[in-house]
Amino acid sequence: MPTIPLDFTKVRELQPAHALWKAYRPGAAPHAFRAGSLAAALAWQKKTRAALSGLLGVERGAKAALAPRRLERVERPDHIREKWVLTAAPGSRMPVYLVLPKGGRGPFPVVLGFHGHGYGAKDVVGLREDGSEKPAMEGYHKDFALSLARLGIAVAVPEISCFGERRTDFSSLTGIPGRQAPSTCFHTSMLASHLGKTSIGMRVGEAMRLVDWLGTRSEIDAARLGAMGISGGGMHAFYSAMLDTRIRACVVSGYFCTFRDSIFAMNHCACNFIPGMGAFGEMHDLAALIAPRPMLVESGEQDPIFPRSAVVKAVNQAKRAWKRLGAPGYPQTDYYRGGHEISGVKAFPFLERALK
Repeated sequence: MPTIPLDFTKVRELQPAHALWKAYRPGAAPHAFRAGSLAAALAWQKKTRAALSGLLGVERGAKAALAPRRLERVERPDHIREKWVLTAAPGSRMPVYLVLPKGGRGPFPVVLGFHGHGYGAKDVVGLREDGSEKPAMEGYHKDFALSLARLGIAVAVPEISCFGERRTDFSSLTGIPGRQAPSTCFHTSMLASHLGKTSIGMRVGEAMRLVDWLGTRSEIDAARLGAMGISGGGMHAFYSAMLDTRIRACVVSGYFCTFRDSIFAMNHCACNFIPGMGAFGEMHDLAALIAPRPMLVESGEQDPIFPRSAVVKAVNQAKRAWKRLGAPGYPQTDYYRGGHEISGVKAFPFLERALK
């Protein structure tokens, strides 16, 4: 018999994703937000927050002493920058930059400043990768910790696991000679998944310990706590605000969208993927865990990985949770003309109002 060639681009049943998309029904997910009353919404939050924390494998590491140690203190014209290292989880130490306003009277409100992919925490506090001072604002983070400090807000910038000084040393691993080592983020995410954990769960747990430490600092008012992050840091701020109710307000930049139109529509880092997350619906369902606390979403018109149209759709869907919980008007938005980068035009005064 003659061979009949198949055009795989036209026979969709040949593509495994075709069958998987049929199972993608976020509206029918068991943990999707469907509360019809305030009481139902509060009950949903309590149940869903516990379920999400379990799925992510969040561990606060409370059994390990924080053992903070200051490494440096630098006075700049308009802020003070300290570098600390503390225990984030058993067997894991985390560098943290603490940027304090210069002048004014404490205790200061404080924001958790989460960096995205790149060379790490230095890029948020005015430093280049080699540790030298930036002569001017550089990069997509736009040194946002310094802008907040000028408004009288302290900023704690942790070195997120897998970046900067927390990259994996692969020299001790054996493998095929000449084969390129995996990226730290990919390797850690896959290893965590193998062990029933997630990289974002590790990061949220570490941020919780950072908040514990901030509560011990006399110049910090940890009761006036916010969170802000861009890209992977936006994801970090989003999940941290969902699971740590001590965070009073958050800014999510260059992340809040829909899973379907961004995370599954293009090539994203492995740390964005969470096994079993389909049970929690779409991203706007997760946002209901933050309501009624203030939230602002930044979105650049030219952001190539979090499309504006999908961001608008997600924000509009999320608004119903804030309305149900008695805080209509959130999430607020800054739809600006830039790309995948911090704006701050609305975010900085938003945090100033929410925390001061």
